[in-house]
Amino acid sequence: MGKFSIPKLGFLLLCCLAALTEATYVKYKDPKQPLGVRIKDLMRRMTLAEKIGQMTQIERTVATPDAMKNYFIGSVLSGGGSVPAQKATPETWIEMVNTMQKASLSTRLGIPMIYGIDAVHGHNNVYKATIFPHNIGLGVTRDPNLVKRIGEATALEVRATGIPYVFAPCIAVCRDPRWGRCYESYSEDHKIVQMMTEIITGLQGGLPVHSKKGVPFVAGKNKVAACAKHYVGDGGTTKGINENNTVISWNGLLGIHMPAYFNSIAKGVATIMTSYSSWNGKKMHANHDLVTDFLKNKLKFRGFVISDWQGLDRITSPPHANYSYSVEAGVGAGIDMVMVPYNFTEFIDDLTYQVKNNIIPMSRIDDAVKRILRVKFVMGLFENPMADNSLVNQLGSQVCKGSCEEKSCPTEEW
Repeated sequence: MGKFSIPKLGFLLLCCLAALTEATYVKYKDPKQPLGVRIKDLMRRMTLAEKIGQMTQIERTVATPDAMKNYFIGSVLSGGGSVPAQKATPETWIEMVNTMQKASLSTRLGIPMIYGIDAVHGHNNVYKATIFPHNIGLGVTRDPNLVKRIGEATALEVRATGIPYVFAPCIAVCRDPRWGRCYESYSEDHKIVQMMTEIITGLQGGLPVHSKKGVPFVAGKNKVAACAKHYVGDGGTTKGINENNTVISWNGLLGIHMPAYFNSIAKGVATIMTSYSSWNGKKMHANHDLVTDFLKNKLKFRGFVISDWQGLDRITSPPHANYSYSVEAGVGAGIDMVMVPYNFTEFIDDLTYQVKNNIIPMSRIDDAVKRILRVKFVMGLFENPMADNSLVNQLGSQVCKGSCEEKSCPTEEW
């Protein structure tokens, strides 16, 4: 027996080494693997709790490290005016984002969270950021190259604060000047709004040649994921009443309010946000025909669909009157990530219950999570999850980057 002990010991050591190697190498962490392989490998490892966590976006004020770890939160946002400190520096923003990110990376699978913020005319929530004219002012320039440069500058300033995702651009077509958010619309003419979707190229970068239709694209650490909003018809409500009903035929919707989404998808927009408004009496947050059948299936959009702030709550009137129904209707319609933003345990508990009781099929959850992971992989979040200080000097920079011409430079100096 003694003469076989050494070979046996060697064999056992080789087995242990192989097992250890297999345990440390996972395909989803390998950037050399194809995108589809990485998504599939990670998906098969995820529990229901981890998947629903990815679908949950919460406000920074409730995004404690424990919340991030215990609920596997997929995304955090700053609501309007929600800042880590008054007159916060870029370094303060970065420290806050990284604290949350470290908590996400400490979970079993280490899936990075994605931090989002409004940046609809520059990085407008942040002290000393460059503020650009609102869309209504930019639309009159008829200059898509200008808005592309504004997108480039905005991306740099957002990244300067450690944030990789913006809820912009607004591509509403304002059909009634009584609408209080007309300033967020480039024009009442959908052709001008379509031209101005070039800002997406500035924010995200230009699509590579031979890109597949609808697949999201973000060109590295100096760019951000964009969000075309608010899908669809938000600028066409009756009498311009905000968040109200857009009464228009199918051909009218396609001809006026939908075209800019065609352009946005063609430019590889990463995410699309649903509108508070309704189309012919049907709430957009609960409109399966337009969100799943048309946007995802017909237009081949492969990024993720995100709700607006408490968008699920507003499916009912009054809001939050029947939250369980709202979760079923919103997620069932095809919303992938839910901007909760505060009472996230209620959302998670309701959605978990509905999946376990076959009210919402697991296939719907898997579709949502695949889309969220696709965007995160494309952005390079798995390779570069932590923000750094390399771009802090870009915040409020007055230096025009690139080959700006005087007539189209988006900054104050050329």
